[in-house]
Amino acid sequence: MAVDRELYGREAVLDEHGLAARLTGLTPYGFAPAGYEHGDDPPVTVFTGGRGMGKTALLKQVRNAYRGGTPLALLDCAHIEPPLDHGPGWNPLTGALAELAVQLSPRVLSARPVEFPRLALGLAAVAVTGWTQEDDDRARRDLQRLGPVLATVDEAKGAAGTWVSKVLAKLAATAAESTAPLAGLLAEATVETVLEEVFGRYQRKSKAWYGAYRNAGGRGELGLHQLAVDFEQGGRRREEAEGFLVGALVEDVRRAYVGLTRRGTRRGRPVVLLDNAHLALGRRLVEPILRERSAGRRDRFVIMAASRDGGHEGLRRATRARLPEVAHRAPCPRGEDITSGILAVGLTPLSAADTRAVFDRFDPAGRTPADLSRAVHRLTGGRPLGVALLGRAAGGVPAADRAALTPGALLDVTVELREDTAPVPVAGTLLAELLPPGLRPDVAAVLAAAHDEESARVLARTRLRGASVEGDVALMMRDALRADGWPEGDGHFVADPLLRALLLHRLRFHDADPPAHAAWRAVHETLHQHYGPAPTPYRLRQELALGRTEQAVTELRLAFPGPDVLGWLDRLRVIASAPYPREQHRTGPDPRRAVALGEDPGGPLPDGLDADATALHLGLRRLLHAVWLLTDPLALPDDDVVDKLVHELRQLSGRHLTGTSPLWDAATHWPRDVRAWRGLTVPPGRENGG
Repeated sequence: MAVDRELYGREAVLDEHGLAARLTGLTPYGFAPAGYEHGDDPPVTVFTGGRGMGKTALLKQVRNAYRGGTPLALLDCAHIEPPLDHGPGWNPLTGALAELAVQLSPRVLSARPVEFPRLALGLAAVAVTGWTQEDDDRARRDLQRLGPVLATVDEAKGAAGTWVSKVLAKLAATAAESTAPLAGLLAEATVETVLEEVFGRYQRKSKAWYGAYRNAGGRGELGLHQLAVDFEQGGRRREEAEGFLVGALVEDVRRAYVGLTRRGTRRGRPVVLLDNAHLALGRRLVEPILRERSAGRRDRFVIMAASRDGGHEGLRRATRARLPEVAHRAPCPRGEDITSGILAVGLTPLSAADTRAVFDRFDPAGRTPADLSRAVHRLTGGRPLGVALLGRAAGGVPAADRAALTPGALLDVTVELREDTAPVPVAGTLLAELLPPGLRPDVAAVLAAAHDEESARVLARTRLRGASVEGDVALMMRDALRADGWPEGDGHFVADPLLRALLLHRLRFHDADPPAHAAWRAVHETLHQHYGPAPTPYRLRQELALGRTEQAVTELRLAFPGPDVLGWLDRLRVIASAPYPREQHRTGPDPRRAVALGEDPGGPLPDGLDADATALHLGLRRLLHAVWLLTDPLALPDDDVVDKLVHELRQLSGRHLTGTSPLWDAATHWPRDVRAWRGLTVPPGRENGG
């Protein structure tokens, strides 16, 4: 199976009877006829999801599935690069329309190329907006950039530069003879030359379409004149002009489908794919089409877009569905609001089985540990970007070393993404993709050590003074994570396990200063001091993050006889949620394992303990290390450690005078939580108990 056909949970879109087939009328890859679900009024489909949820990958899969079978374009609304020294006639929308036209124009299966005469005239009309006689070099460059769009009308004449010189000569004469505002006059001169020098007799009729523009009275030349004036004016008038330019693109494609029979029969519908459509450019491209559809005018486009912001104002009246729900049917009733013509499809995480399939693809011989893919699924939450990169990383490790892999070890390796580029570090590559824009990785790594907003602000004040002149960097990061849809709470300032692990990896290893790990130590010592002298769970958690466990064991021993056993279990769980100060590229078993199993005493005992207190202290030391290891998202579960966890909790149940039942329940249910890849529940066994 080809790489781009590895769907991994995205079959609802790209199966033979999936959403894409029902929207386009064509099956993917084979281009066989498929029934239209929505007749002549397909919704704009917007795939929503946070960073790394596979939106871009899905759009690229759709592109690969339909390329060559129907006119198709893929545009990233976040990356419309401005030309060098462009004039005011260029903006991201006109640049995007030109790019879409060029991508949609090539010949496809059993159909001639699509021509864009109406769009070409509109872009020509606004290209020289703001031009003066002193800007003839800039005007030449702006006109030459129209060449690819004009080439869709006549490849030879559009690509040749002879028409540009004639336009410039006419522009110079027009500018010299007129004292009136130039925008409309220059547009007329430009369009007139394009019609004469590039367009044939048939395409010249396309000018008449602009007669529908405001104040044109059915005269195309007046419409183009007014279009240029409005574009130059800016504000609402420019928005109106831009919307008409979008309409020109749509009309050109529509004419290609309903034109003369000599053009051949076209199957299916053309496809426009818009990545990062939540940005302003996405709305400027889509909303004019939605308005026309809401008014009852039909076009031939299938528009699929990706939006990181599922709560975007542009989706206010969209029909919402989760990805699996659209596999066979995707109703989208239209209401009065134009956004009711949108079907917002929430991308769902990959399943554990999908994650296993990714690992099997990169490690077909099964050399990695049996639980590695499930542990990666827990760490990533099924986020496709993380699953794919960690799966690829596992497959790139020498076969003899794969048996010792853990999720944490995968963050340490480098991976070859393409044969023509050098391998890249897994952790840094993932972090660059997932971290919200505007957040500095070094600043975010410091704040990731915090457990809540208050402790993050302490770190901002003490460790990050001068990091921003715009205010509290902790609040800025909080808002950036919210805006990107990252989860909150769960006892961590950065609640998502994968993003937190990547940031803490950077905090510990970015400075390459073992064995001191100065940045890690300084940040966790700051938090340790912040929590004050009292042995609170969060202060003790910082002890563990600094590699010191004895105070935590001592405090758990002293608190154990108390009546609040559930509170004690929760205290144990919070303390053991500390990030482990592991060493990079370490081979061999996790050092916590030997302590948990009693194979390593874990250090000397405190002075003055009698035999009973000594036994309790050693048991709690083993228990703390067992919980710490088994709940670490960067580690693998260990059956021997799970068995030891059961043993220690049952021993404690027999020791406690009044809290026997909660401890016994923990011995029963916590192993189930571990084996079910979920957090430890408090009260034990209660769903979502902690």
